[in-house]
Amino acid sequence: MLKFYFKIIAVCLLSYTVTAQDSAHALFSYNIHKNIKPYIKSSNAAFEKGNVQLGKTLFDSLVHNHLIGTKFDNFSFKRVHKKRLHLNAIKKPVYLLTYSSWCVPAKGEIPALNKLAKKYEKDIQIVVVFWDRRKDMKKIAKKFSYQIEVCYADETYNKDCYLVSTLKHTLGIPTTFLIDEGMNVIDIRRGGINPGPKTTYTASFELNYDRFYDAISVLIINEKTAKDRIAKQ
Repeated sequence: MLKFYFKIIAVCLLSYTVTAQDSAHALFSYNIHKNIKPYIKSSNAAFEKGNVQLGKTLFDSLVHNHLIGTKFDNFSFKRVHKKRLHLNAIKKPVYLLTYSSWCVPAKGEIPALNKLAKKYEKDIQIVVVFWDRRKDMKKIAKKFSYQIEVCYADETYNKDCYLVSTLKHTLGIPTTFLIDEGMNVIDIRRGGINPGPKTTYTASFELNYDRFYDAISVLIINEKTAKDRIAKQ
C-alpha cells in the first residue's frame, strides 16, 4: 500500500513538472531568448550588406513564427508618482510602446497618442515604457495624458535587469507590443515614423495618429472577435 501511495505522489509531481515546463515554454520571454541569437546574427549580416528588406523579413519571421500567440510575461514597471504597474492587473487589451528619453518623439507624436488614449480609454490601456532612470522621467511624463500609464525601467534598478534584457536588448526601440486581455501576444511592431524637419506639425500629427490607430484597431477588433466567439458557444 505504501508503494502505491509513493507511485501516486511521483505521478503527481511529474505531472506538475511537465505542466510547469509547458507553461514556461508558452511565455514570451522564453521564446524571445530562445530565438533571438540566430535572428540577430542573420539580421546584422543583412543590414551590413545593405539589404534592409531582408532585415525586415527576418524580423517578421521571428515575430510570426515564434512570438505571436505566446503569453506575455507579467512584467511590472516603475511609475514616477505611483506604485509599480503589474501588467496582469490591467483587465483590458494593452498597447505597450517602448521609448527612450534620448530618442526624441516626432512632432505631434505624443499629442496623437494622447488623443487616441482619450478616445479609446474604455477599450484599451496604453502603456508607455521609457528605458531610463527616474530623474529623466519627470518632465517627459507630464507630456502624456492621464489615460496613459507612463513607466520606466533601467538595468541598474533592482528587478529591472531581466525585464530590460527581454524587451530592450532583444528588439530595440521603439517597439510596440499588442497584448490581448488574456495577456496573449497579438502582434509586435518595430520602428516609428520620422517625417523629417520640413514636415509640418499637422502632417506629422496625422501620420503618427494613423500609425497608432492602425495598431489600436487590431487590438479592438481582436477583442470583439474573441467576445463574439465566446457569446456563440
